[in-house]
Amino acid sequence: MLEGLEISELKLSKVQENNDSFRFDSEFFHKEYFHLLDFLSSKAHVRLGEITSWITQGPNPNFCEPDDFSVPCLTGRNINKGRVNYLNSDFVDASEYKSLARFQIRSGDTLVTLKGKGSIGKIGYVTDERKAIFSRDIGIIRPSGVNHAYVNAYILSKYGQKLIARGETGGTGQSTLTTSYLKSLFVPRLSIEEMIGNLILRSEDALKKHQAEYEKAESLLLDTLGMADFSPSAEAINVKSFKDSFTATGRLDAEYYQPKYEDYQAHVFAYSNGWQPLMQACSLKDSNFTPDDFTTYKYIELADIDNSGGITGCTEALGNELPSRARRIVDARDVLISSIEGSLSSCAIVPERMDAVLCSTGFYAINSVKINSETLLVLFKSPLMQNLLKQGCSGTILTAINKTEFQNIPVPIIEGGAQTKIAAMMQESFTLKAESERLLNLAKRAVEIAIEQDETAGMAYIRANS
Repeated sequence: MLEGLEISELKLSKVQENNDSFRFDSEFFHKEYFHLLDFLSSKAHVRLGEITSWITQGPNPNFCEPDDFSVPCLTGRNINKGRVNYLNSDFVDASEYKSLARFQIRSGDTLVTLKGKGSIGKIGYVTDERKAIFSRDIGIIRPSGVNHAYVNAYILSKYGQKLIARGETGGTGQSTLTTSYLKSLFVPRLSIEEMIGNLILRSEDALKKHQAEYEKAESLLLDTLGMADFSPSAEAINVKSFKDSFTATGRLDAEYYQPKYEDYQAHVFAYSNGWQPLMQACSLKDSNFTPDDFTTYKYIELADIDNSGGITGCTEALGNELPSRARRIVDARDVLISSIEGSLSSCAIVPERMDAVLCSTGFYAINSVKINSETLLVLFKSPLMQNLLKQGCSGTILTAINKTEFQNIPVPIIEGGAQTKIAAMMQESFTLKAESERLLNLAKRAVEIAIEQDETAGMAYIRANS
């Protein structure tokens, strides 16, 4: 009758052991966690609270509209997989930043998400000195007397992540992770902590170089288009006749006719190398594919796209387990462009290793013989095409750009020499990104080997793969 169930019978003294947050729910006492704690406690270790000068949860700041003096306020969407991403952050004004001095971020801090179903325990490592604070859904870990980057690598390792998973609490609505629990985490002390930390720093350095190469490619594109100093109209009012509005476009929503969109279109129309509607400049893949129920497929969805045009991973599942939107086959070097307003910047190039995989119908998949894939990617992530995509969006419950609007977007045919340079920059950018990921994974695996075997084995692994 109890087959397949797990039962743990514990004395109160055992329940209270390593339980500073006074948990009594069954999930906290799974046998795998006891095995893990016994294993880690057999190694030289300390509690996280013993090697940190500060572990705390963020405040509830008053956000503001960004301007030249505002400061980023990081939330859960800004950290993941060991990285801190300042794009799409919220902002606070200078006075709020000053008043929240306790929550100002420093280089060497590790940030961890404390709230959100399915988002608990995401980690970000701070490696620069730019001004920023963090919000209430994030906790900060500030190590002291130990290599900061090593602590980050350990928490990212499978052992750190299992301990984080144990600390998650809450019902189906909102999960949480407490800072008191974080303080209780076991952290092994290793003789190769500095070596592991250096791998993290090298990974971050490669990531910054990757981002710099992308910015160079974007800058070249904007220079080629004559948009380096372009500033569209900020006017909020536009007067149109019925003939020049609904009769011509079929749109009556005021958003569509903002003067700034006309400025962006005019810039494309005036481009010296010419332009074409997307349906002529590119090929669109929009044929649906029905997966076989019992065949395993790789599937790319919105969450798999990173901010620099890469694809971080994919889901592997049987056809009958895939969502109904997994209905499009894409090939290597196709460019995926999100059709959903709010995620329009989620664009990526399909890498060679993902040739002939499935993607969500929430993407448009395009390629072109006139514009190489790298240039298409940078172009569609640029302010020019992002604004034209946003103009084309319509709908109420789910606002998106439909196929007709998408195919009619004017696309500048970028001059060939610029395309070649952009492609080279983007290829270097992707190479640096891959090296950054390799070094991060090397650091995490070295931690695990040192724990599972010994520091000598961990050191040998680093030297063999550095």
